[in-house]
Amino acid sequence: MTNPILTVAGLHKSFGPIEVLRGINLSVARGETVVILGGSGSGKSTLLRCINLLEKPTSGMIEMEGEQIGRPGSIVGQMAYKEKDLARFRARIGMVFQQFNLFPHLSVRENVSIGQRRVLGRDRRKADERAMSELEHVGLATKAESYPHQLSGGQQQRVAIARALAMDPAVMLFDEATSALDPELVGEVLATMRALRESGMTMLIVTHELGFAYHIADRVVFLDKGLVCEEGTPHEVILKPRHPRTQDFMHGHTMFRLPDVTDGRTC
Repeated sequence: MTNPILTVAGLHKSFGPIEVLRGINLSVARGETVVILGGSGSGKSTLLRCINLLEKPTSGMIEMEGEQIGRPGSIVGQMAYKEKDLARFRARIGMVFQQFNLFPHLSVRENVSIGQRRVLGRDRRKADERAMSELEHVGLATKAESYPHQLSGGQQQRVAIARALAMDPAVMLFDEATSALDPELVGEVLATMRALRESGMTMLIVTHELGFAYHIADRVVFLDKGLVCEEGTPHEVILKPRHPRTQDFMHGHTMFRLPDVTDGRTC
């Protein structure tokens, strides 16, 4: 891959004696949508949290837009990170979690603008203007003065997406962004993510929505026991997997008809 926007090399992460990631290598091209699949405990969410450095890798390297994050530590293979470098790096990566994590005492507009003011140093007027622009993009401009408790779960997650986008990220990470939603609210969030893909946003998505993954992904990465077990196009990995572990996983999930929000097809 020529000039990837994000590169992960030899990434390990342990929690005490438990090794969750055991040497992940992954490159993502600018504008690419990569979907990460895997069973419970495979390391999917930990990988995203390490990429965003919410969890510091035990060892390995992360590079964003040609810049390596951190410096070699005192132990071979480990990296050391300065807090100011972490803050600068995290500002370039937007992350949307399972839970919405909105401030309940702030309006929707204020939830989207507060990070811009505190992290990016934008004045209130510019932050509010950007907040309204992003809320318009996710279809919630009319809810700008509402409070989180007045919104549905799907609307709250769309506010969380708008908040992340307002920070001008180079890459967006989605960690099971629909898993906390009632089934009838999932479609509106997936449609927002689909629109982001069409706009050219670089995205890494952890999801259990296989129909959505099949239609939105440029590439699918399947993790098992902290390693990349298989990767390829959605057709290759979801419909015609080669590795026995991937085959077992897909067989257990594709027995269900999983709707896709883009055109009503199923995989």
